[in-house]
Amino acid sequence: MEPVIIVLVILVVLVFIALIKTIQVIPQASAAIVERFGRYTRTLNAGLNIVVPFIDTIRNRIDLREQVVPFPPQPVITQDNLVVNIDTVIYYQVTDARAATYEVASYIQAIEQLTVTTLRNIIGGMDLERTLTSREEINAALRGVLDEATGKWGIRVNRVELKAIEPPTSIQDSMEKQMRADRDKRAAILTAEGTRQAAILTAEGEKQSQILRAEGEAKAAALRAEGEAQAVRTVFEAIHAGDPDQKLLSYQYLQMLPKIAEGDANKLWIVPSEIGDALKGLSGAMGNFGPLGGGASVPPQNSGPSTERREKPSID
Repeated sequence: MEPVIIVLVILVVLVFIALIKTIQVIPQASAAIVERFGRYTRTLNAGLNIVVPFIDTIRNRIDLREQVVPFPPQPVITQDNLVVNIDTVIYYQVTDARAATYEVASYIQAIEQLTVTTLRNIIGGMDLERTLTSREEINAALRGVLDEATGKWGIRVNRVELKAIEPPTSIQDSMEKQMRADRDKRAAILTAEGTRQAAILTAEGEKQSQILRAEGEAKAAALRAEGEAQAVRTVFEAIHAGDPDQKLLSYQYLQMLPKIAEGDANKLWIVPSEIGDALKGLSGAMGNFGPLGGGASVPPQNSGPSTERREKPSID
């Protein structure tokens, strides 16, 4: 009985192993290559799959998701014979598991070497300044070459990015000095522009202030003139309303004579002929109180308007 039990146990174990090898569960976004006696048979997709145990074997399991592979810095010589180190990052995805398994031995290594050689070809036709400012152009050219070369390997290159472009240390120092000089120049230009604009605004403000001041003075002068005219009209109307006689007018006329002679620069002033009539009227009003009283007579004056010139006594 014991040999029979041992045989049964062995059969059960073999059946269990056969079941395990028969049922293959492939995760999502993955694929598996099946070979039968060393020859490609089919590709297993995600889900539950049945294979023939001990006859079919799983050659390779491939991740179909997008992969990111950074490559170490590569020294590249530019057109102006300067060595720059360039770091690259490749975003790729396996689209054909069979081609990625049988068309190339190691697609990661193949992509890396193809990236290095393509970079040297592209950068070799550019100078340093263009290399530093043409990342998008380099990325597009590199992606086009890689996508065309890796298509037969079942690989699709989605993106190529340059992580860093490091020129030599001496070139970096020169670039920093140039950038510092450019910043200082822009700062000086902005300062000068600000000073000029401030001067312009100040001048415009002074101009507007002078214009407003002149307008104010003109309006004030006009108002003063209008006030004086109104005062003259008021006085004139008051005089006519009071109906002054000849005596009062003669007295006021004599009071205005000193004001006519005011000022040191007045060397010559005119005495009107009506002054005699004013003196005659004033003497008649004062009677015997003035030097013209006591029967003194004032010579008659011409009735027509006339003027006499008299020299103002000099005080020098």
